Amino acid sequence: ASRLTHSMDLRTMTQSLVTLAEDNMAYFSSQGPGETARRLSGVFAGIREQALGLEPALGRLLSVAHLFDLDAETPANGYRSLVHTARCCLAHLLHKSRYVASNRRSIFFRTSHNLAELEAYLVALTQLRALAYYAQGLLATNQPGGLFFEGDDGLIAEFLREYVTLHKGCFYGRCLGFQFTPAIRPFLQTISIGLVSFGEHYKRNETGLGVTASSLFTSGRFAIDPELRGAEFERIIQNLDVHFWKSFWNITEIEVLSSLANMTSATVRVSRLLSLPPEAFEMPLTADPKFTVTISPPLAHSGPGPVLVRLISYDLREGQDSEELSNLVKSEGPRSLELRPRPQQAPRAQSLVVHIHGGGFVAQTSKSHEPYLKSWAQELGVPILSIDYSLAPEAPFPRALEECFYAYCWAVKHCALLGSTGERICLAGDSAGGNLCFTVSLRAAAYGVRVPDGIMAAYPATMLQSTASPSRLLSIMDPLLPLSVLTKCVSAYAGGETEDPSNSDQKALGMMGLVRRDTA
Repeated sequence: ASRLTHSMDLRTMTQSLVTLAEDNMAYFSSQGPGETARRLSGVFAGIREQALGLEPALGRLLSVAHLFDLDAETPANGYRSLVHTARCCLAHLLHKSRYVASNRRSIFFRTSHNLAELEAYLVALTQLRALAYYAQGLLATNQPGGLFFEGDDGLIAEFLREYVTLHKGCFYGRCLGFQFTPAIRPFLQTISIGLVSFGEHYKRNETGLGVTASSLFTSGRFAIDPELRGAEFERIIQNLDVHFWKSFWNITEIEVLSSLANMTSATVRVSRLLSLPPEAFEMPLTADPKFTVTISPPLAHSGPGPVLVRLISYDLREGQDSEELSNLVKSEGPRSLELRPRPQQAPRAQSLVVHIHGGGFVAQTSKSHEPYLKSWAQELGVPILSIDYSLAPEAPFPRALEECFYAYCWAVKHCALLGSTGERICLAGDSAGGNLCFTVSLRAAAYGVRVPDGIMAAYPATMLQSTASPSRLLSIMDPLLPLSVLTKCVSAYAGGETEDPSNSDQKALGMMGLVRRDTA
């Protein structure tokens, strides 16, 4: 199927699929009045109808997609992604239709299995056709060349009402990850099984039932029943609150899992948790170093408090074993790594990386990101300072920004203690951490202090308004961060209070309210 995606143009793929669907439909229609034959004939009729209806819509999107590229060398945007995703679904159906046409007379033909897969992908194709329809609506209402809708709130509300009625479970069951390369699908299936199993246990613990043999049996069913798994996945992302996602994403913080991850990661000389005291200090202004500005400790919501950071260095460098730095070390219990005496220290590195972890503003710490940070420290040959900022909803905006800015300024001022000369300082972060990298840099510029020499932001959260866009249409099938989950995280970070309505319709409208809330 993946080869078909790259080797056939859209029209040829559609025509081939329609021809095969008609052939299979005619064959199964001639097999008598049996229920299975009737369903197979019906599913191929549906595939034919949806493919014929989808092809012109995708063609129109593809004809204007180049207008939204960053430049000629970067042919990528949400419209292209939507077309590519639909092509992946068509290619899979074409591959399966060919298989059915070649093997339908064989005694080894698995009728039930193939029927279930065809029906699942037909539902997915139907939803993709709806998404293509919404994308055409965005093209009609947006400013020319604009990816993001700006304007009538009524149109945004209409989009959200339609979004919550779309069937999302089909993308999380048998069709999970069809738009990705085959190598990544087993990983996504493992994540989805783990998520729904964790959700089952979380629900039982919330009701006081605890984990029982029957609940474990139910969780096992998710591994072998993709339809059940998809329905449960949809229920979880639609209904469970931000505390569930905080708990799920923090699984990697469990001592056993973090220890296993560290056993397989690079061995470093320094990995120390530091506690920066909440004391104001002066920073020179970039425009005129004779003048300074006061950097105050974080104050929002909970008042002054220490900021935790983790120093990681592959080599023991000058300054890293100083008494001044040792006085800031915070014990991590038996896991704490002690520095062993070493006859010779490495000189200070010219560069320093200040890292801000992701986790939707609500979860994770530097500990769960430590394995790859160790690899960075080894490959880059520079010390890395990872910031453990306070998390929402207990500490909403701007607490995390205040803490990250304070830690960044402290690192710039005390880079010699961290094993760096500070000639080059780079901010790095993923997702929510990418957002904080940008906002820390903006605040540094506003204060007039040194801004970072570079920012490495991986899939950063930069558009927090409730603006419709083609990529947000695709979030309906995102296996890691669907739109409803994103809105709960952003609302928690913005300090929004959420209600817990009793029925599913109210919960859907509640999610819509979260998306509509102005969190800019």
